[in-house]
Amino acid sequence: MTTLPATMTVIEIASPGGPEALRVASRPMPVPGPGEVLVAVAAAGVNRPDIMQRKGQYPPPPGASDIPGLEIAGTVAAIGLGVHHWKVGDEVCALVTGGGYASHCVAPVPQCLPVPKGFSMVEAAALPETFFTVWHNVFERGKLRAGESILIHGGSSGIGTVAIQLARAFGASAIFATAGSREKCHACEQLGATRAIDYKHEDFVQVIREATGNRGVDLVLDMIGGDYIQKNLSVLAVEGRHVSIATQHGVVAEVNFVAIMGKRLTLTGSGLRPRSIADKGAMAAALRREVWPLLDAGTVKPVIHRTFPLAEAGEAHRLLESSAHIGKIVLSV
Repeated sequence: MTTLPATMTVIEIASPGGPEALRVASRPMPVPGPGEVLVAVAAAGVNRPDIMQRKGQYPPPPGASDIPGLEIAGTVAAIGLGVHHWKVGDEVCALVTGGGYASHCVAPVPQCLPVPKGFSMVEAAALPETFFTVWHNVFERGKLRAGESILIHGGSSGIGTVAIQLARAFGASAIFATAGSREKCHACEQLGATRAIDYKHEDFVQVIREATGNRGVDLVLDMIGGDYIQKNLSVLAVEGRHVSIATQHGVVAEVNFVAIMGKRLTLTGSGLRPRSIADKGAMAAALRREVWPLLDAGTVKPVIHRTFPLAEAGEAHRLLESSAHIGKIVLSV
């Protein structure tokens, strides 16, 4: 640690509010504890939980940094006690519980993964939050298997673009995705969606019923919630699964349980940030085994919409909140 400066540059939340609440500041250089590495951050992903935290709606879990940012990529600058599989200078991307909008960030070793072959740091920084989320919810909780069908809401988002690609890579028979414009729908279909549905002009329930001969889909990945829940359940096939990962239309929904019982549906969901290091480490191990070979081979790649300098984090938030993007927004440090 003696070769590192005493302070680092960060983006902090001055007080809950709009994008202008994000400001450049200086903080003491963190020291990695046992089982941790200190990463010199080259790039950090921008995600909707960052916006919620900025607004005061999503406080960091106990012990987490108050600095926003849940995914990073960079080089290992220092290692804590008991760290044997990483060394100073290694290139790494990591899922973190906070602290990503900074020149340096501490990450637990189980949540670190190597930068895939041929990936830039910007591309690597766009991986952790979305790939952990999609892998766990689509394949572990949702149990999507080859030959099954899926509906992915928010298909042009960072989560959606990854879910489409992984569903395709693992042999889904039909991939439906909703998006808010023809351009976004085209992007979803270019990534592998069988049929993208412009929710502003089409009824996704009707489209899916017609496309599947009223059978429905085996899995719905939902980030909308609210009034979408009953619609989602109506397009699930017998033994279908519904996985909730966000609630953009609200946290409360009225549900007809007769449909759930009649079709023997499974409703589940999860949040990533509060999960234990052990849980996230298990997800990371599965990703390295099952998904990282696809990244190394170039079969799957994150879609990068735009990068911003770290100091322009507020502008990155404005773009994300506008929903005018396709894929990921990343800060370059």
